[in-house]
Amino acid sequence: MASLITSSFSILLLLCMLKSTTASSNFSAIFAFGDSTVDPGNNNHLFTLFRGDHFPYGRDFPTHLATGRFSNGKIATDYLAQFLGLKDLLPAYFDPLVTVSDMVTGVSFASGGSGLDPNTVALARVLDLSSQLASFEQALQRITRVVGNQKANDILENALFVISIGTNDMLYNAYLMPATSRMIRYGSISGYQDYLLQNLNDFVQTLYGAGARRILVAGLPPIGCLPVQVTLSSIKDLHWLQRVCDAQQNMDSQAYNNKLQSHIHLLQSTLNDAKIAYFDIYTPILDMVQNPTKYGFAQTLQGCCGTGLLEMGPVCNALDLTCPDPSKYLFWDAVHLTEAGNYVLAENGQQNVIPYLSN
Repeated sequence: MASLITSSFSILLLLCMLKSTTASSNFSAIFAFGDSTVDPGNNNHLFTLFRGDHFPYGRDFPTHLATGRFSNGKIATDYLAQFLGLKDLLPAYFDPLVTVSDMVTGVSFASGGSGLDPNTVALARVLDLSSQLASFEQALQRITRVVGNQKANDILENALFVISIGTNDMLYNAYLMPATSRMIRYGSISGYQDYLLQNLNDFVQTLYGAGARRILVAGLPPIGCLPVQVTLSSIKDLHWLQRVCDAQQNMDSQAYNNKLQSHIHLLQSTLNDAKIAYFDIYTPILDMVQNPTKYGFAQTLQGCCGTGLLEMGPVCNALDLTCPDPSKYLFWDAVHLTEAGNYVLAENGQQNVIPYLSN
């Protein structure tokens, strides 16, 4: 009898939380899919090297613990959840501490190292988008069992779906290992991008079929400005002491983003009862690189961890020294943004994309 009362009270409390959330935000939840940019720790539970569950990752997180986020602190989806009045952090679905109450207002299914190309996923040994979608469907079933079909449908209809993926594909298959079968098969970077975008287009349609109606799709960053690419470019072009963005790689990112916007425009015209928005992360990141003082940064082409030239994932670890003040750095490691950089990115999304999706 006591357990029945406790269970009933828990469900009542959950329903009260649902009403409160609905009243304070146009969005009921955030569900994130993609790579390390939106992975808060799902990879902690995978047999992969692509993990951020060790120090110094998380050194500036509220708990000062490494959660699996590839940053010194919060990532952009944490801030989006906070800006939308949903919660302070967007947790990882595979976190054993995550409950159905947490899922109701959103979780991330993303997996660091993931990509749109199966070859990328196989190399990293992480979760592809199909696996992430399967986890979402499992989560939705768990939510439905607790709140019922009607409330679950309301959550689904008013949730924000975030997709951030594609950078790893370009890094591995176009730049780091350009002689792979992928580049040979598609003939050019442009042809390979078309292949990636078709896979992304298919995933958005599948997500729509699963009930998503408000979808944010992030483009590529200026890949040529990632510290690891700046380093490799300086070696390739024999200017070791000069750290500058790789202009061609940035042009490739822009070309991909232009194509992505065309895909989204077509999807928007086809999926009539959905809203699909392109999130331009290229422009704000490039602006932070080129105008550091505007954002309070002192260093934007070098990471805070270790030398800041190549370290990331397993080679950004407790043996590395870190910069004294990460808030002065745009990048935490040689690929991922600091908490400060993620905040600017999320704020940009809130101002320029969320209003369209919330109307």
